Amino acid sequence: MKPFSVKHIRTMLAGDLVQGSDDMIVHYGAYRLKQVRNTHTLLFLKKRIVDWKRLKQFFPLVLVTEQFSPIERLEGLTVIKVKDTEEAYWRFVKDYRNLFQIPVVAITGTSGKTTTKEMIRHILSTDKKIAYTNSSNNSRTAHLHYLLSIDEDTEAAVFETAVGSPGDIINAGRYFKPTIGIITNIGAHHLNYCKTIEGYIRAKGEMAAALHQKGVLIINADDPNSRKLDLTNYNGRIIKVGTHSSYDYTASDIVFCTDGMRFTVHYKQQTYPMFVPGVGEHQVYNALAALAAVHEMGIHLSDAANQLKTFKNLNKHLQIFEGINGSTILDDTWSMTTTSLEAALNVLKEIGQGKNKIAILGTITDLGSWGYIIHEQAGELIAQIGVDVLITIGEHARIMADHVVASGLNTRVYTFNNSILVMDLLKKIVDEHTIVLIKGDMYSKAIIDLAVKLRKNK
Repeated sequence: MKPFSVKHIRTMLAGDLVQGSDDMIVHYGAYRLKQVRNTHTLLFLKKRIVDWKRLKQFFPLVLVTEQFSPIERLEGLTVIKVKDTEEAYWRFVKDYRNLFQIPVVAITGTSGKTTTKEMIRHILSTDKKIAYTNSSNNSRTAHLHYLLSIDEDTEAAVFETAVGSPGDIINAGRYFKPTIGIITNIGAHHLNYCKTIEGYIRAKGEMAAALHQKGVLIINADDPNSRKLDLTNYNGRIIKVGTHSSYDYTASDIVFCTDGMRFTVHYKQQTYPMFVPGVGEHQVYNALAALAAVHEMGIHLSDAANQLKTFKNLNKHLQIFEGINGSTILDDTWSMTTTSLEAALNVLKEIGQGKNKIAILGTITDLGSWGYIIHEQAGELIAQIGVDVLITIGEHARIMADHVVASGLNTRVYTFNNSILVMDLLKKIVDEHTIVLIKGDMYSKAIIDLAVKLRKNK
């Protein structure tokens, strides 16, 4: 955070100093008690504070509030009284963001958000100081922390903006005010709050509003649901990436390699050979979005290509390991959606040619009343792409297995309520001619532990 004096903040918020010194310098910001972890923190709090004993360890502290009484006068506590705490908070957020005229990228999508963000960060970090979201931690409560990570030395920022419910991206836009927005793809997720697929598409489409009808919006034009976005009232630029020659950034000659993907990017009648670590055509789409974003920020595509080839693929994102009994393991235990499942199954099919292909799949979460339908659709994907052995873990995952059996696919199917007996089965059926995809989400500890056990060198 750029340091500010109390006097500067008080003037910014049109507040009154009722206790403490105008000369104190603030280095951190918070709007919840549990977010106070350092001294010299600016805390916005609407309610009265009771647990002063816990906060004393973080004094000196600056409190912005509309409620304060003399009984709360404590040494080391500076108080700025405002008419409305929430209004003062958003004024501070707005004014702080407006201090920095830098490119800010906001990324949303059902899958690929973290990978695309990390690609952009990797490419830009060669000669720029970048602010960015940590791993996939993109919750609403982290927005202020990430905003305040921008300071005078920051040259660009890239943030994930996830959708848990409608309004999330608009809320994130109030903090970050992105100049470039990316929608990687739109599958089926968070239907417990978005209610319908159409509602989820609209929630992702909030990225246009987050850009304030200006700036640059990058979309995967090959993605069927992204093509359903209503962008008729969006006045900014739209950049399309994909495999069709009419798009702004086009990928062709896509080839699977041992540890990544080779392809050619076409941009304005120029061609650029590319290599990106991480297997799967979905990785090419992630790279296209990242390349379009950094190119908009002034990075030449040739320079971006040189940096992209040194990108390190993320943990649990289709990582390849040597497994038990000489088998090959594809660890994809980071997330579980129909979009990422389709990508993973296609990778299994491509690099598993000539081998016995086994898929171990967990439950898709955050679906609400759509749970049965989406798991049936996942079963349809499995039936279409095909595997030799399907193992499901969990009650809802069994729906996928039942659909595959009903489809008549010549697949051996095993269903388990938990992972306890799965290892015993695998020891019997895997060998050096076997490739195993294991897929769940980051909250499925049992599946993550099973993935580790399947590696030869844990």
